[in-house]
Amino acid sequence: MSKNIYSLVDDIYKLMVTKEADESVDVEAEIDKFGEAVKDLMRTEFARDRKRDTRTLRLSNIGRDDRYLWNVVNGTEITESIKPHTYIKFMYGHLIEEMLLFLTRMAGHEVTDEQKVCEVEGIKGHMDCKIDGVVIDVKSASSYGFKKFKDGTLAMDDAFGYVDQIKAYAHACGETKFGWLAMDKANGHLTVLQYDLEDTQAPVYEYIKGDITERIRDVKKLIDLPEPEGFCSEPVPDGKSGNIKLGVKCSYCPYKKHCHPDVRKFAYSYAPKFLIHVEQEPKVMEVDIE
Repeated sequence: MSKNIYSLVDDIYKLMVTKEADESVDVEAEIDKFGEAVKDLMRTEFARDRKRDTRTLRLSNIGRDDRYLWNVVNGTEITESIKPHTYIKFMYGHLIEEMLLFLTRMAGHEVTDEQKVCEVEGIKGHMDCKIDGVVIDVKSASSYGFKKFKDGTLAMDDAFGYVDQIKAYAHACGETKFGWLAMDKANGHLTVLQYDLEDTQAPVYEYIKGDITERIRDVKKLIDLPEPEGFCSEPVPDGKSGNIKLGVKCSYCPYKKHCHPDVRKFAYSYAPKFLIHVEQEPKVMEVDIE
């Protein structure tokens, strides 16, 4: 009897406790496949001739905000470099995703269409996979991000455009259902979140409806504009200090100084804070944005 995605998390948890793969699984073959996937990741990571045109629209970034995409395609100078520790985070994120697919197969669930090339309106991308026939993106997330997968509110606060990204993959596959297998990097907790474009009664429907092909056509038009329009998100008050800070989207954006030339960075212990208006000087060190 084939399994379905609704039992995936419980089946993986059971696997981790018993260390016994589903009886349908060729364990040695799956271990070898996982090992090859990790080697391929490392080959890609450390390829001497690794070059990639980052000034292109991809299905992986089509859900990002208009101004961000304009900057990407038009080659706006990036004023904040990616730090070494961030590259390490990217690397173990990819490793976690491969591990989760390995555990999915070991638990007896079907994984197909891995890294399948998808194309919508001339824009291409690679989907992660289908699990038990459902278009799935595999994500590792912070505890804050994981909560949105866990409680189903991702579409209501989708700072990085995950919904439009996977909607595009689903559209390319002729599917209306799609979702995520997500892991909280802090504690190993797992969850599966699914949305269905045909479920018009779902509370989240207002946030996921819309034709992804229209979105892509709109993006193609906006990148040809002489200047980007508006900001990705409006700055917000920093408590009761009178200071104004960048929101989450803009704080993580490498183009923040292009949009806000006078932004200042302060090194708080929990996370940096980017202020564009200062009434009350923070009692922490100000650092350069570089």
